[in-house]
Amino acid sequence: MHDWERAVRLQALASSQARQAEGRALRADVPLEGLAHVPAPADRADPVSILVGQDQTRVPELVPIRHGRMSANPFAFYRGSAAIMAADLALTPRVGGLEVQLCGDAHLSNFGLFKGPDRRLVFDLNDFDETLPGPFDWDLKRLAASVTIAARNRGFPRSRAAAATRAATAKYRETMALAVPVSPLHRQYYRLDYASLIPKLGTGARSRRDAQRAADKAAGKNSLRALDRLTETVEGQPRIKEDPPLIVRFGEHYIEQETGRLRDFLLSYLDSLPLERQLLLRRYRLVDVAHKVVGVGSVGTRCLILLLVTGDGEPLFLQFKEAVASVLEAHLGPSGFEQAGERVVRGQRLMQATGDILLGWSRYERPARHHDYYFRQLWDGKGSLLVEDMGPKMLLRYAALCGAALAVAHARTGDPAMIAGYIGDDETFDDAVGQFAEAYADIAERDYAAHRAAIDEGRIAAQNDL
Repeated sequence: MHDWERAVRLQALASSQARQAEGRALRADVPLEGLAHVPAPADRADPVSILVGQDQTRVPELVPIRHGRMSANPFAFYRGSAAIMAADLALTPRVGGLEVQLCGDAHLSNFGLFKGPDRRLVFDLNDFDETLPGPFDWDLKRLAASVTIAARNRGFPRSRAAAATRAATAKYRETMALAVPVSPLHRQYYRLDYASLIPKLGTGARSRRDAQRAADKAAGKNSLRALDRLTETVEGQPRIKEDPPLIVRFGEHYIEQETGRLRDFLLSYLDSLPLERQLLLRRYRLVDVAHKVVGVGSVGTRCLILLLVTGDGEPLFLQFKEAVASVLEAHLGPSGFEQAGERVVRGQRLMQATGDILLGWSRYERPARHHDYYFRQLWDGKGSLLVEDMGPKMLLRYAALCGAALAVAHARTGDPAMIAGYIGDDETFDDAVGQFAEAYADIAERDYAAHRAAIDEGRIAAQNDL
């Protein structure tokens, strides 16, 4: 039994006051100050070897693009370093009994906007490739270190970086405390509507303008816009435009050869959806398929887009992305799901208050091997605020917002009373996680330098212009 399953059972049996007391008692095993611990250099695995090990299962011709994107700056490198940090977190003191569903890669750029089923913009975590049950502080440390690294990358003074990092941890702590008296049902319904958050992201004209621009841009991202941006008309039919190596269509001959397997693959995806969503998708027919490179750390995994249309030519773009074992599984144990795509989807549904109505999973079967995937709509109101463009005040406010969103997600699957009891109501917790973030930012910058050196020495191939 996972600790988070035990926590759910405990919540039904004990009062929130009793659970808070139990959380405080856990400090005897791991004092709050122990959260500042980072692994000693001699205990760490070689970071470059970890990255190269991940490359072995990726599309070979795309791997240099991954390393090129990661080599841009320390923050870009950190975005692709979830496997490195997972190995490091496994060497830190572990607080037993405070498990939640982890995002597994909760850095600043993995929060953003998307449209809920009611078509309103929501702010939340939006990447769950590494999701797995685990210690609550692993996500928070990943977020906190990303704030420090982003601030340094922007050239902010250390005091500004520390303030932004503390904003994330303090807001996490405060939001977790607010979740304690709230019923589990209300916590499940609660979400962060982006329209109400815009004033909190900045009082200045530029900050408000940037926040509103992100909303406007996200609101306009839908299948019609994707049809205009990503397709061309060939012999009267829409076709996905190629932009090698970032977008590469499947040839008609290949699709003819794979028709049977592709049909079974899509039918298996439909089976992962509720009946009403299956009936919705059956109103569309498949028109085209293409590989599409996305992200930083994800580059090299198999990511494809599907163009579907109705009889009247109304488009729908789906994205299906390869899912492999979470980088956390080597340290926290297997997920318990046979298909990695199901692990991602189940984790996302647990952590988000609302999500993509077409989220599902499937396995592409081949005679010698298989690949697991999860499906979602392409774009569909998805957007983000560019961390790389933020000033000090905007970064501080954005970090606090991300801390709040992470606490809400953790409160849905963990025991907020026990977590709140453990972290307390003063700044001791903020100090400890802030110290961790500062020390881990130093580690990440050294790893970045080692990665760049490996590229310069020819040990790693990198393509920097894509």
